[in-house]
Amino acid sequence: MLPVLWFWIVAVMIAMYVVLDGFDLGAGIVHLAVARTDAERRAVLKSIGPVWDGNEVWLLAGGGTLYFAFPALYASSFSGFYLPLMVVLWLLILRGTSVEFRSHIRNAVWRPMWDAIFSVSSALLAIFFGAALGNVVRGVPLDEKGEFFLPLWTNFQPGRDAGILDWYTVLVGVYSFLVLMQHGALWLAYKNEGAVQERARAIARPVWYAVAALTAVVTIVSFQIQPKLAESFAKWPAGYAFPLLALASLIALLLFERKQDDLKAFLASTFFIIGMLTSVVFGVFPMVLPANSDPSLSLTIYNASAPEYGLRVGLWWFTPGILIAAFYFWFLYRRFAGKVQVEAEGY
Repeated sequence: MLPVLWFWIVAVMIAMYVVLDGFDLGAGIVHLAVARTDAERRAVLKSIGPVWDGNEVWLLAGGGTLYFAFPALYASSFSGFYLPLMVVLWLLILRGTSVEFRSHIRNAVWRPMWDAIFSVSSALLAIFFGAALGNVVRGVPLDEKGEFFLPLWTNFQPGRDAGILDWYTVLVGVYSFLVLMQHGALWLAYKNEGAVQERARAIARPVWYAVAALTAVVTIVSFQIQPKLAESFAKWPAGYAFPLLALASLIALLLFERKQDDLKAFLASTFFIIGMLTSVVFGVFPMVLPANSDPSLSLTIYNASAPEYGLRVGLWWFTPGILIAAFYFWFLYRRFAGKVQVEAEGY
């Protein structure tokens, strides 16, 4: 029971990171398109400025919880995915630096350089996170010791000799890029007025159709790549509630976007992301890292979890901590609610 509980705790924390830092990444992706002047670009940065670093706490907390609850998974994945993790680390550093350093110097080269770094690093992070999810669905070549190594790419085929990047993981990476682009554009439309708001809306509209089309494609291909998905939904039909949530949210997003109800459109995007992520989590359960060489070698919540006593004690420490974090985020978003106002200094 405790491994199952911690599995869903980790899943929720990762979903929180994707939803919250996802609109930060999306804002970075569309930054250069929606903001044409220095004041507009500062408005975009101020839309995420008070919350972006707090949103990334969920990534650190999720990683720490993963290390505590499923140490075998942590050890296996962090060693097997060493190269892409280092790339992600550098992209996170560059992205944070670009936000904080941009306005320190008034220079014709300095600010455009950091604007470009902010957009490129945000786009690459969205693609790499999507490719990482694709690797989890596809599986990795785990051996009897629960270890594996993946080169960055091989023949771009999702077989036993696949690399981190193949046509399937790249497809999921592009899909993640589009989903977060839409998510970020909707956030900017909600937080801004005037030209920035209109350009953000103009980006979100066509991207919705690309997201809808790729949702169907990625779903069909994923069921072919990972047979466990079909088995899970056949065994527990109640799990269809997760993809139905995603579908209903995607339709609601389009309706609210047409009405220019930016807040409801953004919330619909949030539930769409949650629905898609929980569909994946439910589909691979109880596996936490499938083996594409031999399914019996897969890491599951049972053979990768910490001892039950540790999980029980950890729950007592985790509960007050997560409640404090939840209260902090509630206060933070309430404190900085409403449209952004650009002052003479900052961002």
